[in-house]
Amino acid sequence: MTFDPAALLQPDRGQPARLIHVVRPEAWEAWLGAQPPRIRTVVAAHRLTGKPGNRAVLPGDKPEDWAMLLVCNESLDSPWRIASLGEQLPEGTYRLAEGEPGAAMLGWCLAQHKFDRYRSDEIPVGARVLLTGEPARIEETVRLARATAKVRDLVNTAAADLGPAELEAEAQQLAQAHGATVAVTKGHALEKGYPMIHAVGQAAARGREPRLIELEWGNPSHPRIAIVGKGVCFDSGGLDIKPSSGMRLMKKDMGGAAHALALAGLVMAARLPVRLHLLIPAVENSISGNAFRPGDVLRTRKGLTVENTNTDAEGRLVLGDALTRAAEENPTLILDFATLTGAARVALGPDLPATFANDEALAAALLAAGTAVGDPLWRLPLWDGYDDMLSSDIADLVNAPDGGFAGSVTAALFLRRFVPEGTPWAHFDTFAWRPSSKPGRPKGGEALGLRAAWAMLKGRFPA
Repeated sequence: MTFDPAALLQPDRGQPARLIHVVRPEAWEAWLGAQPPRIRTVVAAHRLTGKPGNRAVLPGDKPEDWAMLLVCNESLDSPWRIASLGEQLPEGTYRLAEGEPGAAMLGWCLAQHKFDRYRSDEIPVGARVLLTGEPARIEETVRLARATAKVRDLVNTAAADLGPAELEAEAQQLAQAHGATVAVTKGHALEKGYPMIHAVGQAAARGREPRLIELEWGNPSHPRIAIVGKGVCFDSGGLDIKPSSGMRLMKKDMGGAAHALALAGLVMAARLPVRLHLLIPAVENSISGNAFRPGDVLRTRKGLTVENTNTDAEGRLVLGDALTRAAEENPTLILDFATLTGAARVALGPDLPATFANDEALAAALLAAGTAVGDPLWRLPLWDGYDDMLSSDIADLVNAPDGGFAGSVTAALFLRRFVPEGTPWAHFDTFAWRPSSKPGRPKGGEALGLRAAWAMLKGRFPA
């Protein structure tokens, strides 16, 4: 089923629609007291008490004029306030009985997005259309819904169907839609210019060769921004092979690339006044006779040498070469997204992307944007005191320090070695996955940090 959020939102011009009553728990008694006897009878029959999650179908003057009641403690600016209704209500047209949906339009749309590529038993459900008196918000909401759905779909796709070549095809499709250009460096051509990307991906099968995908768009006279996304399409762990439990979800290790593609699409669709440089190092971390080994010393595009202490710490390697390439164009800003460390998940759980920044103004803007749009971030420190953990006895640095302490911090410090001092840079160590379902947010691939980054860019580079 094609997901079309534009069909799920319409300007409210007084057309017929069923009402949705959204009541906060503290307003329950006042709301109930204002209702006619037939409504109070239904509420009593359902034994509703005004607790969050209480819901009921309310009768109207005619059988077809029923309305929906939802008790919800989500804030008025939460995208997920009515998402559960977007999932469960029957096909039809709806409007809120009081107020405007605002940010909740996004959750309404995303609740109707399904990843059904591999399912043969899905029964189609017609559109649930939400009316709004804020038509100016519809276009932006539709863009965000499409971008979020794109991340989810890419991350949910099985690795057999989404390798480096397919990520390249996604970039090409995006370029065609917006008049951008794409350049790709692939296979053995990476050996000299991007040796870490080549090393990580060199063991992959034919047709799944490593590559650096670069997309450029916009007026060259505008400020240049770089968006980098880790595109490890499957991560076996390499010769430091993961256990089966750790490998189960490694189709999602290209989640950073999915975020980068979606964010680039938002930038171009809104025609922000920037010169966009999107970079995706796309690889498969496989095992074969020519796989890179623990103890190998890798050259880098920047000229540093890296002692590879763990082939399962490959994401930071491919990002290092991509960040170096991004920096060569003197951008005013670099953002990178990566499903980089399990340490970030241990510290912050699945919902909060660990966010690192070398610029205080950028960090503050990102955190504020995330709070404003309901896409929270949590800043962790680029702690200089841990930088010596990256020391090597035989090379300029290691990719994974011994001991396991501060794993997400040392990974970010590794990336910082490839960002020029003075260039504002932020790194999102995002999970890109939801381990359990919530309204509008099914179990599976998820965009975490995307809307926060987009809100920051809109504020910094207004169209």
